Amino acid sequence: MTIEDDIAFFERVPTLSTLGRGALRILAIGSENRYVHSGETLFSAGDEADSGYVVQNGSFSLVLGESENGKSVTFGAGTLLGELALFTETTRPATATALEPSTVLRIPRQLFLKMLEGYPEAATRLHDVLAKRLAE
Repeated sequence: MTIEDDIAFFERVPTLSTLGRGALRILAIGSENRYVHSGETLFSAGDEADSGYVVQNGSFSLVLGESENGKSVTFGAGTLLGELALFTETTRPATATALEPSTVLRIPRQLFLKMLEGYPEAATRLHDVLAKRLAE
């Protein structure tokens, strides 16, 4: 995929869509593409979280907590996993396992925060979207 393809993809991700093309260009240039085999764990509950992942292709099962008996939710393409890790130091509350061969774009926290510093209007729009979501 080209940088323009990645920007267009990010524009379809609900949390990221409000940022604008300039900010998304920074994320597209700095993000890391990763292939995840079916059955492979992307991250585990309790792991230190330093990035978010956007699912490009495939799907993931997220199991809350550190036990396999926790609640499971399935997410597919266009989903941002680990959103909170983009903003603050935290640990993963769930384990993400690929249900099929999948690809993700990894967005490191430091990249995301630098992007927000460089695009304060994007930070304001994102703040408004997140505040509205929390209120709902």
